Amino acid sequence: MNNKKFLAAVVGLGLVTLSACGSSDDAKSSGSKSVTLVSHDSWAVSKNVLADFEKKSGYKVKVLEDGDAGQAVNKAILTKDNPQGDVFFGVDNTLLSRALDNGLFQSYEAKGADRIKAGYRVDGDKVTPIDTGDICVNYDKAYFTEHKLQPPTSYDDLIKPVYKNLLVTENASTSSPGLGFLLGSAAKYGDDSWQGYWKKLKANGVKVVDGWEQAYNEEFSGSAGGKKAKADRPLVVSYASSPPAEVIYADPKPKTAPTGVAQGTCFRQIEYAGLLSNAANAKGGKALLDFLLTKEFQQDMPLNMFVYPVVDGAQVPAEFTQYGPQAKDPETMDPAKIADNRDDWVKSWTSLVLK
Repeated sequence: MNNKKFLAAVVGLGLVTLSACGSSDDAKSSGSKSVTLVSHDSWAVSKNVLADFEKKSGYKVKVLEDGDAGQAVNKAILTKDNPQGDVFFGVDNTLLSRALDNGLFQSYEAKGADRIKAGYRVDGDKVTPIDTGDICVNYDKAYFTEHKLQPPTSYDDLIKPVYKNLLVTENASTSSPGLGFLLGSAAKYGDDSWQGYWKKLKANGVKVVDGWEQAYNEEFSGSAGGKKAKADRPLVVSYASSPPAEVIYADPKPKTAPTGVAQGTCFRQIEYAGLLSNAANAKGGKALLDFLLTKEFQQDMPLNMFVYPVVDGAQVPAEFTQYGPQAKDPETMDPAKIADNRDDWVKSWTSLVLK
């Protein structure tokens, strides 16, 4: 989700993204009362919302950003015996089993968990659902208008010759949207046919880059960053919430979003947070997890991280409804099936697409 911090930084809308090189142990040694959140690099929260939590809880929040979600999860697993922080935010349903199987989290049921919508809940109390979003192919409207070409609407469309050399996606082994796109294709075509689909996609000139920031802000011609970089790919794997970001952060604001979503290419993503095993400040970590489920934080998320809240009663901004509604029929996959097949699928994908 994650996922639009580049755009936010351009206009400086008062988002806060703090970083710290040390952990809660460092905070203790300096005499301050702090709690450390480890996250992917798309974490963002409004200053006043974070300040309100810090005032009420007495904890100063430090945020350690560790790259794309896949990279952040892998690093957290490697350091689980001496964790960099107290809470990890940003492991999603594509990587959840890896985190759980490696004992990344300790048990804690966050206050307010009973308000989480039924479709997003998980068994057990090792992680807490925080947000949801749809990984989808986005398209540059201006490009398709200029070339008098209809944008793609489905997975099948992407392998048609008319869209050759137009799509950029993220590496499924290092990026959560890249992995989500792979899983979406596996859900669409099944165990026996998804590899054949990717062979055709490769033959049709799909470009693969390491992570979302590079794909969206450097390679995609429809993004604010891509326009400046003179990017030449009018199709990108991103999120259904990307078009609202392009409108909200534009100056002046356009009447319509400059980008669109191929609704038939979406995969439903859910992000979780959890109390890290061996957290130095478990009490502070629990307070922080409780905060992530409050109505205040849940309603703050959409315009900061461009994801949807998961608790009942949290309002969604009008811009989301108008420019970035959730997919009506996204591809989904049972977490158990993801756990059983993810690593093998990624290995096969790597051999097919990157070699």
